[in-house]
Amino acid sequence: MQQRRKIRYLIAFVLLIAGIFVLLFCNIGIGTVKIPLAEILTTGRAQEGMNAKILWEIRFPRTLAAAILGGALALAGYLLQTFFHNPIAGPFVLGISSGAKMVVALVMVFLLGNTIRVSSGLLILAAFLGAMLSMGFVLLMARKVDSMSMLVVSGVMIGYICSAITELVVTFAEDADIVNLHNWSRGSFSGMTWDNVKVMSVVVAAAFLLVILLAKPLEAYQLGETYAQNLGVNIRTLRILLVVLSSVLSACIVAFAGPISFVGIAVPQLIRKLFGTTKPLLMIPACFLGGSVFCLFCDLLARKWMAPTELSISTVTAIFGAPVVLWIMISRNRQERG
Repeated sequence: MQQRRKIRYLIAFVLLIAGIFVLLFCNIGIGTVKIPLAEILTTGRAQEGMNAKILWEIRFPRTLAAAILGGALALAGYLLQTFFHNPIAGPFVLGISSGAKMVVALVMVFLLGNTIRVSSGLLILAAFLGAMLSMGFVLLMARKVDSMSMLVVSGVMIGYICSAITELVVTFAEDADIVNLHNWSRGSFSGMTWDNVKVMSVVVAAAFLLVILLAKPLEAYQLGETYAQNLGVNIRTLRILLVVLSSVLSACIVAFAGPISFVGIAVPQLIRKLFGTTKPLLMIPACFLGGSVFCLFCDLLARKWMAPTELSISTVTAIFGAPVVLWIMISRNRQERG
């Protein structure tokens, strides 16, 4: 039995890694200008000509950003689901992404309106503050309500409030560049630069390593707080770390790509079914890889489905992610009745 599980885990990881490589080359090569794999390799070395410019200045940064941020979003969803012991908890549903979006929009409107340059670090900080603000509200509601469904409804409401404020700010902004924030507020990986990729890589890598270090405490926490405390786990510290790390990951995503829906809920559940386990040491890297695959696939569809019109990434992720959420809710309802 143990040997079969190891083989299953190995096959699952191989499939995820293979999926990432295939989608990386598809996203890089497919577009308005189609670039064959052989040309991608040769152009990549030369770094000259129109195709090289398209690859190095547009497609490579965008594709890497989709992989990094997709993985970070799925990982944030996994942390929130573990924290709340709820399979439909996620940055988008709980309003965390909307809170981050609201503060980022306010900061950008104020700074751009005063012709002040906005740095990537400042955007991440603003998004983190917004995420923590929404998370604080969700935690406050968690103390007031016993039902997890009411907690989710509270998160959805704070999300609507934050989105309404963001829309008002963007709508009444006078500067043309600020009005273009509307596209960002719908979620998109377009316009990524190598500087963006460098910053998000550092932030996400640091958060990922910290989450890996929490694998054993998380495994104990999944079996119950009393059990974890008996093993010497500091529950208060662990909860704080889960809140901060999930907020940092959500903030990084919103700062660069805007709010992206359903990835944080759907991917961890699909990964659990694929691996047949809830062990954090396996789930953490697997969720990251699964989020990368999911967002790379959705970004490819967003660019090509209605070409030359590009769809927002949240539109595509909702199409594939929402049915998964419905399936989770129906399955859980059956389990409770059974």
